[in-house]
Amino acid sequence: MLYGIAAAAATLLLSALLTGVLRVPALRLGITDRRRRRPLPLSGGTAVALATVLVAAGADAAGLLPLGAGVGRMAVAAGCVALLGLAADLRRLRWWVAPAGTAVAAAFVVPYEETGVAAGVAAVGWIVVATAAFRALDHADGLAGTVGAVGAFGAAACATAELMDGLAALLGVLAAALAGFLLHNWFPARAGLGAAGALFTGFVLASSAVFVRAGQGIGAGAAVLYALAAIGCADAALVVLGRRLDRRAVTRGRPDHLGHRLRRLGLAPRAVPVLLGAGSAGGALVAVCVHTGRLSPGAAWWVGGGGAGVVLVFWGVLSPPPPLFLPPSPTPSRR
Repeated sequence: MLYGIAAAAATLLLSALLTGVLRVPALRLGITDRRRRRPLPLSGGTAVALATVLVAAGADAAGLLPLGAGVGRMAVAAGCVALLGLAADLRRLRWWVAPAGTAVAAAFVVPYEETGVAAGVAAVGWIVVATAAFRALDHADGLAGTVGAVGAFGAAACATAELMDGLAALLGVLAAALAGFLLHNWFPARAGLGAAGALFTGFVLASSAVFVRAGQGIGAGAAVLYALAAIGCADAALVVLGRRLDRRAVTRGRPDHLGHRLRRLGLAPRAVPVLLGAGSAGGALVAVCVHTGRLSPGAAWWVGGGGAGVVLVFWGVLSPPPPLFLPPSPTPSRR
């Protein structure tokens, strides 16, 4: 345990340092958030990925925190996904490139010997969806980092219950890296996560949940997977529903995510990640209790119902109804 605490502390400091040091190169290379009025360097994604991989690999090589073959393969695949995200930060890629790359990486990570082929293919699909949903959370200062750190703690608790010490160590290091990044990303943010960090974090969280539940009951497994990613799923469902009903392209960005709608309700910028982080913590608590048998899988229905209620209420309240039909004004007579 002492080694784990030391690794987490080292990761936090390294992530915070790298996020600050890489701000200037990110600005010079144009790796910035294009959605803002002022350029926001996306140095946090590279910092989180580097700090997590370097500390985890170093601890594994030294024999202090052995990861194991499966977890090591997942860390390598997550690093490849982070490089894909970095390419997306550098230049605009077609919308399908990131999901396709994530699917290829997930196909090499899923433990088919425990899940079977059919469930393994479904797990690949889940990893792609959960990773994309987490990436979409990077729309407000402090939000993705907070939800990601909470999710990492929840998944680490599930891994610890299964005696998967290597996976729990990797998730603990990831949570520490996100905490170090949040020192620069809390409102007003001085650095952003970007596609590199969001894809890396979402991939590790989704793959870890699949690892933890591999070979166990499908119903309870689905409940755990959903509860760990409840906030991301609710945000994605809200965005897709709203854009489809408004007949807009789903892949075209708009200020219609959960964080944007909470801001329009008058919530302070610093309160948005706190509120959604608390919701993520509730989902993670349910996931841990279901995984350890303290709650039945049906408890996830409460989380699902809460997410559905959030989607319906926020879309109905903050999406203006279509304008009423007004008869055309009479054409003026030519007489």
